[in-house]
Amino acid sequence: MKDAVSIERPAVSAYTVPADAPEADGTFAWDTTTVVIAEITAGGATGTGWTYAPASVAALVDEQLTPVIMGRDAHDVPAAHEAMTKAVRNTGRPGAPPAAPSRRSTSPCGI
Repeated sequence: MKDAVSIERPAVSAYTVPADAPEADGTFAWDTTTVVIAEITAGGATGTGWTYAPASVAALVDEQLTPVIMGRDAHDVPAAHEAMTKAVRNTGRPGAPPAAPSRRSTSPCGI
């Protein structure tokens, strides 16, 4: 069994990147893409998770997910995922809230 490694305060950021030209998929057209990045450090190593999402997802991660994962064991990904899922339970089931924990739960891998 690995020794517990505590998760430090995650860094969350959002970047909106312009497209070279307008893009479309037949149902919607856009000229920018927003990427939300979560960086989690534990035991001197940093893992990175990211998703395409509105910038508001970064605020949701900071407000609702960061408090429930700080100090947790980075090796216990299932427990962190469960805590994050519970934290967004009343925020709403479809859309950004259920997607946000998956960004956090993938970033500690390899720590």
